[in-house]
Amino acid sequence: MLRVYILDYRKNETFLQRLKMTQTQKYNKSTKSPVVWVISEGLTGTENQCLGVAESLGVQAEVKRIKLNQPWAALSPWLGFECGATFCPQMEPPWPDLLIASGRKSIAASKYIKKMSGGRTFTVQIQDPRISPKHFDLVAVPQHDPTRGESVIVTTATPNRITAEKLEQAKNEFAPLFSTLPSPRIAVLVGGSTKNHKLQEQDLEKLVDTLATLSRQASLMVTTSRRTGEYGTRLIQEKLDKPDCYIWDGQSPNPYWGMLAWADYILATNDSTSMLSESASTGKPVYNIPLVPLSGRQLQLVENLKTHGAVRDWQGTAEDWSYPALNDAAYVAAQIRQKSGLF
Repeated sequence: MLRVYILDYRKNETFLQRLKMTQTQKYNKSTKSPVVWVISEGLTGTENQCLGVAESLGVQAEVKRIKLNQPWAALSPWLGFECGATFCPQMEPPWPDLLIASGRKSIAASKYIKKMSGGRTFTVQIQDPRISPKHFDLVAVPQHDPTRGESVIVTTATPNRITAEKLEQAKNEFAPLFSTLPSPRIAVLVGGSTKNHKLQEQDLEKLVDTLATLSRQASLMVTTSRRTGEYGTRLIQEKLDKPDCYIWDGQSPNPYWGMLAWADYILATNDSTSMLSESASTGKPVYNIPLVPLSGRQLQLVENLKTHGAVRDWQGTAEDWSYPALNDAAYVAAQIRQKSGLF
């Protein structure tokens, strides 16, 4: 027997309110922005790669900087068996919808979160993880890394946070600092020692001689890094102490973006893949300055940037040329949108 119930909405106002609330909750859930985590070891270069992708997705990511306890600190990612005791600080739910990670130690976190979320978290690993890409939903590697597979996408260099819009903002922000410098303006990005090579005093002295000669032809905007070391930083400050040279003191807010925005040319030492990739994302002529011996992978990155048309070796004279500015972060973001179903 078919039974039909007719509800008097005046007597069932509470029921209708609950129904409306349920429908609203469903709508909000479907339109809510995905929860995104960025996992890093706290290294600025690798962290910025992840943040660049998140920003290209238009989301605000929560950054989690982790350390691994032993024995994972020494043996990750090959050890496996990740658990709560692996991480410092501990990783706790609720788990994110999207995880973007980079760096060797972040791999354990990606695997752990994937397991603990029951496979719900979409995991993205930036750079070659050196283990099977099947552990992740998406792996983004630069051309000079060998890993390939169904879940692997290949970028020209490494993702970063540089965009035309951000450079324009930085140009306005740092106008009081750099607008009075005579053209041409050259941004000089100085790195330093790597894990495979300790920067020698003669390497620094040769670099400073090159910059001193250049300072007679153009205005210089120089930034160093922690890897440059105390001796190298002091030497640069002493030899380039002149009106048309700006040298970041390491204390005031870092004007790195302003330097890129105001530069007519960019010179970057060869030791930092991040600085070269970021420079090649500006569309401006980028020169590579030899500073330390490079590994085979680092050499291949430089060659790929040369092939793209972004980078040339410094020969003593600045020349104008153009090329398509890299935007690897936007490419990775587009692949996440397509494959994750979260956006």
